[in-house]
Amino acid sequence: AAADYWFASPWRRRVCRVLAAGFPVRRTGGGMDDLLSMADELRAGRAVVLFPEGTRGADGAVGAFHRGALVLAERACVPVVPVAIAGTDRLLPKHGRLRSSPVRVRIGEPLPPTATPEDARAAVAALHARTPAEPPRDSPVRRRVASVAASRLGLLLAFVWACAEALSWPLMPELLLGVACVAVPRAALRLSFAALAGSLAGGLLALQLANTGLQLPAPLTTDRMRAEVRQELAAESASAVRHQPWNGIPFKVYAAEAGRADVPAADWFVESARARGGRTLTVGAAFAVLGLLLCRFRRHYGAYVTLLGAGFAAGLSLVVAGWS
Repeated sequence: AAADYWFASPWRRRVCRVLAAGFPVRRTGGGMDDLLSMADELRAGRAVVLFPEGTRGADGAVGAFHRGALVLAERACVPVVPVAIAGTDRLLPKHGRLRSSPVRVRIGEPLPPTATPEDARAAVAALHARTPAEPPRDSPVRRRVASVAASRLGLLLAFVWACAEALSWPLMPELLLGVACVAVPRAALRLSFAALAGSLAGGLLALQLANTGLQLPAPLTTDRMRAEVRQELAAESASAVRHQPWNGIPFKVYAAEAGRADVPAADWFVESARARGGRTLTVGAAFAVLGLLLCRFRRHYGAYVTLLGAGFAAGLSLVVAGWS
Protein backbone atom coordinates (compact mmCIF):
# COMPACT_ATOMS: atom_id res chain seq x y z
CA ALA A 1 0.00 0.00 0.00
CA ALA A 2 1.14 3.56 -0.72
CA ALA A 3 3.27 4.66 2.24
CA ASP A 4 2.42 8.34 1.80
CA TYR A 5 -1.32 7.65 2.10
CA TRP A 6 -2.14 4.46 3.99
CA PHE A 7 0.69 4.86 6.49
CA ALA A 8 0.46 8.63 6.90
CA SER A 9 -1.74 8.46 10.03
CA PRO A 10 -2.08 5.93 12.87
CA TRP A 11 -5.70 4.97 12.11
CA ARG A 12 -5.05 4.40 8.39
CA ARG A 13 -1.99 2.35 9.27
CA ARG A 14 -4.06 0.17 11.59
CA VAL A 15 -6.80 -0.28 9.02
CA CYS A 16 -4.30 -1.26 6.34
CA ARG A 17 -2.35 -3.67 8.53
CA VAL A 18 -5.28 -5.28 10.35
CA LEU A 19 -7.83 -5.56 7.54
CA ALA A 20 -5.53 -6.15 4.58
CA ALA A 21 -2.17 -7.18 6.09
CA GLY A 22 -0.69 -4.36 4.04
CA PHE A 23 2.91 -3.20 4.06
CA PRO A 24 4.17 0.24 2.99
CA VAL A 25 5.78 0.96 -0.37
CA ARG A 26 7.07 4.46 -1.11
CA ARG A 27 5.92 6.08 -4.34
CA THR A 28 8.51 8.87 -4.35
CA GLY A 29 11.75 6.85 -4.34
CA GLY A 30 12.82 3.75 -2.48
CA GLY A 31 9.72 1.76 -3.41
CA MET A 32 11.67 -1.11 -4.96
CA ASP A 33 13.72 -1.47 -1.77
CA ASP A 34 10.49 -1.61 0.25
CA LEU A 35 9.17 -4.29 -2.05
CA LEU A 36 12.31 -6.40 -2.03
CA SER A 37 12.31 -6.39 1.76
CA MET A 38 9.46 -8.90 1.51
CA ALA A 39 11.75 -11.52 -0.09
CA ASP A 40 12.42 -13.09 3.31
CA GLU A 41 8.67 -13.55 3.81
CA LEU A 42 8.46 -15.41 0.51
CA ARG A 43 11.47 -17.60 1.30
CA ALA A 44 9.79 -18.48 4.61
CA GLY A 45 6.83 -19.88 2.67
CA ARG A 46 4.42 -17.00 3.12
CA ALA A 47 2.40 -15.40 0.36
CA VAL A 48 2.91 -11.79 -0.73
CA VAL A 49 0.06 -10.32 -2.77
CA LEU A 50 0.75 -7.48 -5.20
CA PHE A 51 -1.48 -5.58 -7.59
CA PRO A 52 0.91 -5.02 -10.50
CA GLU A 53 -1.19 -2.31 -12.18
CA GLY A 54 -0.67 -0.02 -9.20
CA THR A 55 -4.12 1.53 -9.60
CA ARG A 56 -7.70 0.69 -10.46
CA GLY A 57 -9.03 0.93 -13.97
CA ALA A 58 -12.18 2.90 -14.72
CA ASP A 59 -13.85 0.10 -16.69
CA GLY A 60 -12.48 -3.07 -15.09
CA ALA A 61 -10.05 -3.77 -17.95
CA VAL A 62 -6.56 -5.15 -17.24
CA GLY A 63 -4.01 -2.34 -17.34
CA ALA A 64 -0.24 -2.31 -17.89
CA PHE A 65 1.84 -4.27 -15.36
CA HIS A 66 4.80 -2.94 -13.41
CA ARG A 67 7.76 -5.26 -12.98
CA GLY A 68 8.07 -5.15 -9.17
CA ALA A 69 6.27 -8.43 -8.49
CA LEU A 70 8.45 -10.31 -10.96
CA VAL A 71 11.66 -8.77 -9.62
CA LEU A 72 10.61 -9.81 -6.11
CA ALA A 73 9.77 -13.33 -7.25
CA GLU A 74 13.11 -13.69 -9.00
CA ARG A 75 14.99 -12.38 -5.95
CA ALA A 76 13.22 -14.91 -3.69
CA CYS A 77 13.30 -17.73 -6.30
CA VAL A 78 9.55 -18.38 -6.03
CA PRO A 79 6.86 -18.70 -8.70
CA VAL A 80 4.32 -16.01 -9.55
CA VAL A 81 0.65 -17.04 -9.35
CA PRO A 82 -1.66 -14.97 -11.60
CA VAL A 83 -5.05 -14.06 -10.12
CA ALA A 84 -8.00 -12.41 -11.88
CA ILE A 85 -10.52 -10.42 -9.85
CA ALA A 86 -13.74 -9.37 -11.60
CA GLY A 87 -16.49 -7.14 -10.23
CA THR A 88 -14.59 -4.73 -7.99
CA ASP A 89 -15.21 -1.94 -10.51
CA ARG A 90 -18.92 -2.33 -9.74
CA LEU A 91 -18.41 -2.85 -6.02
CA LEU A 92 -16.53 0.43 -5.59
CA PRO A 93 -16.20 2.43 -8.82
CA LYS A 94 -13.31 4.83 -9.05
CA HIS A 95 -14.48 8.14 -7.53
CA GLY A 96 -17.80 6.40 -6.80
CA ARG A 97 -19.67 5.00 -3.83
CA LEU A 98 -19.58 1.53 -2.28
CA ARG A 99 -22.49 -0.62 -3.39
CA SER A 100 -23.49 -4.25 -3.38
CA SER A 101 -22.05 -6.33 -6.21
CA PRO A 102 -20.75 -9.89 -6.69
CA VAL A 103 -16.98 -10.31 -6.95
CA ARG A 104 -15.43 -13.38 -8.57
CA VAL A 105 -11.84 -14.57 -8.26
CA ARG A 106 -10.06 -17.03 -10.53
CA ILE A 107 -6.56 -18.37 -9.73
CA GLY A 108 -4.30 -19.49 -12.55
CA GLU A 109 -1.31 -21.78 -12.96
CA PRO A 110 2.00 -20.55 -11.47
CA LEU A 111 4.45 -18.76 -13.74
CA PRO A 112 8.24 -19.12 -13.38
CA PRO A 113 10.05 -16.21 -11.69
CA THR A 114 11.75 -15.47 -15.02
CA ALA A 115 8.42 -14.49 -16.63
CA THR A 116 8.13 -10.99 -18.09
CA PRO A 117 5.47 -8.40 -17.16
CA GLU A 118 3.88 -9.06 -20.56
CA ASP A 119 3.66 -12.80 -19.79
CA ALA A 120 2.07 -12.10 -16.42
CA ARG A 121 -0.41 -9.61 -17.89
CA ALA A 122 -1.40 -12.05 -20.64
CA ALA A 123 -2.01 -14.78 -18.05
CA VAL A 124 -4.20 -12.50 -15.93
CA ALA A 125 -6.06 -11.16 -18.98
CA ALA A 126 -6.83 -14.72 -20.08
CA LEU A 127 -8.20 -15.52 -16.62
CA HIS A 128 -10.14 -12.28 -16.61
CA ALA A 129 -11.82 -13.18 -19.90
CA ARG A 130 -13.04 -16.40 -18.30
CA THR A 131 -14.25 -14.68 -15.11
CA PRO A 132 -17.37 -12.65 -15.82
CA ALA A 133 -18.78 -10.72 -12.90
CA GLU A 134 -22.29 -10.21 -14.15
CA PRO A 135 -24.57 -8.48 -11.69
CA PRO A 136 -27.47 -10.60 -10.44
CA ARG A 137 -30.59 -10.47 -12.56
CA ASP A 138 -32.93 -7.76 -11.38
CA SER A 139 -36.68 -7.40 -11.36
CA PRO A 140 -38.13 -4.61 -13.53
CA VAL A 141 -40.69 -4.03 -10.77
CA ARG A 142 -37.92 -3.51 -8.22
CA ARG A 143 -36.12 -1.06 -10.49
CA ARG A 144 -39.28 1.01 -10.93
CA VAL A 145 -40.04 0.98 -7.22
CA ALA A 146 -36.43 1.89 -6.40
CA SER A 147 -36.44 4.82 -8.83
CA VAL A 148 -39.50 6.27 -7.10
CA ALA A 149 -38.49 5.39 -3.54
CA ALA A 150 -35.05 7.01 -3.89
CA SER A 151 -36.52 10.26 -5.23
CA ARG A 152 -38.33 13.18 -3.62
CA LEU A 153 -41.56 11.67 -4.86
CA GLY A 154 -40.85 8.65 -2.67
CA LEU A 155 -40.44 10.85 0.41
CA LEU A 156 -43.68 12.67 -0.41
CA LEU A 157 -45.49 9.37 -0.93
CA ALA A 158 -44.26 8.04 2.44
CA PHE A 159 -45.37 11.23 4.19
CA VAL A 160 -48.81 11.36 2.53
CA TRP A 161 -49.43 7.62 3.03
CA ALA A 162 -48.61 7.83 6.76
CA CYS A 163 -50.60 11.05 7.20
CA ALA A 164 -53.63 9.52 5.47
CA GLU A 165 -53.35 6.38 7.62
CA ALA A 166 -53.42 8.51 10.78
CA LEU A 167 -56.64 10.10 9.51
CA SER A 168 -58.61 7.33 7.74
CA TRP A 169 -56.57 5.23 5.27
CA PRO A 170 -56.66 1.55 6.39
CA LEU A 171 -53.16 0.49 5.23
CA MET A 172 -50.39 1.28 7.69
CA PRO A 173 -47.17 2.97 6.45
CA GLU A 174 -45.09 -0.05 7.45
CA LEU A 175 -46.50 -1.81 4.40
CA LEU A 176 -45.06 0.92 2.19
CA LEU A 177 -41.73 0.68 4.01
CA GLY A 178 -41.72 -3.07 3.44
CA VAL A 179 -42.04 -2.51 -0.29
CA ALA A 180 -39.73 0.49 -0.66
CA CYS A 181 -36.92 -0.22 1.84
CA VAL A 182 -36.31 -3.71 0.46
CA ALA A 183 -36.19 -2.27 -3.06
CA VAL A 184 -33.64 0.42 -2.14
CA PRO A 185 -32.14 -0.10 1.34
CA ARG A 186 -30.02 3.07 1.22
CA ALA A 187 -33.21 5.17 1.21
CA ALA A 188 -34.68 3.40 4.25
CA LEU A 189 -33.72 6.05 6.80
CA ARG A 190 -35.12 8.93 4.73
CA LEU A 191 -38.33 7.06 4.00
CA SER A 192 -38.78 6.06 7.64
CA PHE A 193 -38.40 9.63 8.84
CA ALA A 194 -40.82 10.84 6.15
CA ALA A 195 -43.37 8.23 7.25
CA LEU A 196 -42.87 9.19 10.89
CA ALA A 197 -43.40 12.87 10.08
CA GLY A 198 -46.57 12.00 8.16
CA SER A 199 -47.90 9.93 11.06
CA LEU A 200 -47.29 12.72 13.56
CA ALA A 201 -48.82 15.36 11.30
CA GLY A 202 -51.84 13.19 10.56
CA GLY A 203 -52.24 12.30 14.21
CA LEU A 204 -52.27 15.94 15.26
CA LEU A 205 -54.76 16.80 12.52
CA ALA A 206 -57.01 13.86 13.49
CA LEU A 207 -56.91 14.96 17.12
CA GLN A 208 -57.91 18.52 16.21
CA LEU A 209 -60.70 17.38 13.89
CA ALA A 210 -62.12 15.01 16.51
CA ASN A 211 -61.89 17.80 19.06
CA THR A 212 -64.27 19.85 16.91
CA GLY A 213 -66.72 16.95 16.63
CA LEU A 214 -65.85 15.87 13.07
CA GLN A 215 -65.77 12.09 12.65
CA LEU A 216 -63.74 10.75 9.73
CA PRO A 217 -64.36 7.33 8.16
CA ALA A 218 -62.34 4.60 9.90
CA PRO A 219 -62.52 1.42 7.83
CA LEU A 220 -61.35 -1.87 9.33
CA THR A 221 -61.80 -0.64 12.91
CA THR A 222 -64.30 -1.89 15.49
CA ASP A 223 -66.30 -0.55 18.42
CA ARG A 224 -64.28 -2.77 20.75
CA MET A 225 -61.06 -1.07 19.58
CA ARG A 226 -62.52 2.35 20.36
CA ALA A 227 -63.79 1.24 23.75
CA GLU A 228 -60.36 -0.16 24.66
CA VAL A 229 -58.63 3.07 23.62
CA ARG A 230 -61.09 5.19 25.62
CA GLN A 231 -60.30 3.16 28.73
CA GLU A 232 -56.56 3.52 28.20
CA LEU A 233 -56.82 7.27 27.59
CA ALA A 234 -58.94 7.71 30.71
CA ALA A 235 -56.28 5.94 32.76
CA GLU A 236 -53.07 7.19 31.12
CA SER A 237 -54.00 10.22 28.99
CA ALA A 238 -51.57 10.84 26.10
CA SER A 239 -49.14 8.15 27.24
CA ALA A 240 -51.77 5.51 26.38
CA VAL A 241 -50.53 5.67 22.78
CA ARG A 242 -47.50 3.65 23.88
CA HIS A 243 -49.71 0.55 23.63
CA GLN A 244 -50.50 1.18 19.96
CA PRO A 245 -47.43 -0.41 18.36
CA TRP A 246 -48.19 -3.72 20.08
CA ASN A 247 -51.95 -4.23 20.38
CA GLY A 248 -52.90 -3.96 16.70
CA ILE A 249 -55.30 -1.05 17.15
CA PRO A 250 -54.73 1.48 14.34
CA PHE A 251 -53.06 4.77 15.17
CA LYS A 252 -56.05 6.70 13.79
CA VAL A 253 -58.27 5.25 16.51
CA TYR A 254 -55.95 6.58 19.20
CA ALA A 255 -55.70 9.98 17.52
CA ALA A 256 -59.46 10.38 17.12
CA GLU A 257 -60.28 9.19 20.63
CA ALA A 258 -57.55 11.43 22.07
CA GLY A 259 -59.26 14.39 20.40
CA ARG A 260 -62.63 13.43 21.85
CA ALA A 261 -61.01 13.05 25.27
CA ASP A 262 -59.52 16.57 25.05
CA VAL A 263 -55.94 15.32 25.37
CA PRO A 264 -53.56 18.33 25.07
CA ALA A 265 -52.00 18.48 21.59
CA ALA A 266 -48.48 19.05 22.96
CA ASP A 267 -48.65 15.99 25.21
CA TRP A 268 -50.11 13.94 22.38
CA PHE A 269 -47.33 14.96 19.99
CA VAL A 270 -44.56 14.04 22.44
CA GLU A 271 -46.00 10.66 23.37
CA SER A 272 -47.00 9.70 19.84
CA ALA A 273 -43.55 10.70 18.55
CA ARG A 274 -41.99 8.36 21.08
CA ALA A 275 -44.32 5.47 20.35
CA ARG A 276 -44.54 5.82 16.58
CA GLY A 277 -40.89 6.78 16.21
CA GLY A 278 -39.60 3.60 17.82
CA ARG A 279 -41.86 1.41 15.71
CA THR A 280 -41.49 3.17 12.36
CA LEU A 281 -37.71 3.53 12.47
CA THR A 282 -37.21 -0.04 13.71
CA VAL A 283 -39.42 -1.45 10.96
CA GLY A 284 -37.66 0.64 8.31
CA ALA A 285 -34.24 -0.53 9.51
CA ALA A 286 -35.37 -4.16 9.59
CA PHE A 287 -36.64 -4.01 6.00
CA ALA A 288 -33.41 -2.30 4.90
CA VAL A 289 -31.37 -5.16 6.38
CA LEU A 290 -33.69 -7.63 4.66
CA GLY A 291 -33.14 -5.81 1.37
CA LEU A 292 -29.37 -6.12 1.76
CA LEU A 293 -29.62 -9.81 2.61
CA LEU A 294 -31.86 -10.47 -0.39
CA CYS A 295 -29.69 -8.49 -2.81
CA ARG A 296 -28.79 -11.61 -4.80
CA PHE A 297 -32.47 -12.51 -5.19
CA ARG A 298 -33.71 -9.22 -6.62
CA ARG A 299 -35.15 -11.02 -9.61
CA HIS A 300 -37.77 -12.44 -7.21
CA TYR A 301 -38.82 -9.02 -5.91
CA GLY A 302 -42.29 -9.33 -7.47
CA ALA A 303 -42.87 -12.58 -5.57
CA TYR A 304 -41.65 -10.92 -2.38
CA VAL A 305 -44.15 -8.05 -2.77
CA THR A 306 -46.93 -10.57 -3.40
CA LEU A 307 -46.04 -12.52 -0.26
CA LEU A 308 -45.72 -9.31 1.74
CA GLY A 309 -49.17 -8.17 0.62
CA ALA A 310 -50.72 -11.56 1.35
CA GLY A 311 -49.08 -11.68 4.78
CA PHE A 312 -50.22 -8.17 5.58
CA ALA A 313 -53.79 -8.93 4.48
CA ALA A 314 -53.86 -12.09 6.60
CA GLY A 315 -52.45 -10.28 9.61
CA LEU A 316 -54.89 -7.40 9.25
CA SER A 317 -57.80 -9.82 9.00
CA LEU A 318 -56.70 -11.58 12.18
CA VAL A 319 -56.32 -8.27 14.03
CA VAL A 320 -59.76 -7.03 12.98
CA ALA A 321 -61.32 -10.40 13.83
CA GLY A 322 -59.62 -10.41 17.22
CA TRP A 323 -61.04 -7.00 18.09
CA SER A 324 -64.55 -7.72 16.77
